[in-house]
Amino acid sequence: MSDIEVQVEVRVASDSPSGQQEAVSGETASDITGSLQHTGHPDVEEPLSLLASVALAPPRGDPAACGRVEGSLQSMQLQLQFQSLMSEAAKLQDCLANVQGQIEKDALAAEVPSFLYTCQRYFNQLESAAQSTVPQLGSQAFDIYPWCMQLLDFSQQLCDRLVQLVVAYASYGLLCLDETRPNSVSHFCIGQRQLGRLRLSTFLYCKPTPYLARVNTGLYKRMRWNVDRLGDEQQQTGGEQGGEREAETVGDTEYYFLCYEDIPNEHRAAGGDCAGPFHDNMLRMWSIGQWVQINPNLDTEDIYDWILCEVPQASYHRLRFLGSAEPSSCSATDFLQQLLLSRQTKE
Repeated sequence: MSDIEVQVEVRVASDSPSGQQEAVSGETASDITGSLQHTGHPDVEEPLSLLASVALAPPRGDPAACGRVEGSLQSMQLQLQFQSLMSEAAKLQDCLANVQGQIEKDALAAEVPSFLYTCQRYFNQLESAAQSTVPQLGSQAFDIYPWCMQLLDFSQQLCDRLVQLVVAYASYGLLCLDETRPNSVSHFCIGQRQLGRLRLSTFLYCKPTPYLARVNTGLYKRMRWNVDRLGDEQQQTGGEQGGEREAETVGDTEYYFLCYEDIPNEHRAAGGDCAGPFHDNMLRMWSIGQWVQINPNLDTEDIYDWILCEVPQASYHRLRFLGSAEPSSCSATDFLQQLLLSRQTKE
């Protein structure tokens, strides 16, 4: 059997927000594997050995086999991108030990927001790949489930690594985590997904942040979701765009948060034994809630109400308690998705 030509595209994180792409095409599977393994990079040897095993075309007329090969190649591409981004994050953090002079510090600090933007595009790819497997779960559940779990693992590992990176730069005074500052890097986007006519954008806070900037509510936010309602045309084409193109929205954006609060632990105060994170007689409880704006009033037609309001005020409408353990970003997003889909069904 002759070698089958395959194309493998490796997207490498760059310093610019648009990113750079290096493509290797028109080579046989054996050529690709041999040339890249010869470079001596252990990070890519294992993925490339897997690539060689799936590069042969399936028998003609077998759609299921073709789909499995296509999925394997896509999984390989995402894995290579993941390794590249994790390596770049490690390099950026290692640079902190050798940085000297304010000019060099400023230049290094400017690299992080650009890198976060590059990672945002990768998170969007993960979301798009995960959503594309949903219709196939019925017929190929055993083949697809491990891949879905791998995508979730990539997303969670990269989230944790980026938080470590931003917090490390903040500890050196190179980045600000105070969200009231205009140059703050208090949070970053970790992907978008589409639910029918709803577009869900997910943001992760680098550290627990007070729910309101100037009022102590006892609530601390860890994640935020922006939920936009799309027009009918965007609903039909949004799934194919993969989050790369900004669609027109209908109505106001809704905001949801993953928050925790420390509540009195009456059972422990009475001398009982209670599991879970606690401090003295307090128990930490996680929940998902919706931002309900109070000031300025969303229905106001007076523009000065917005101009004179330095920080908007809102209440927290709890929608679901999640217990005392902090959920992963993927799990929390799935919980919110269930709430939104349930609400859509009722409507």
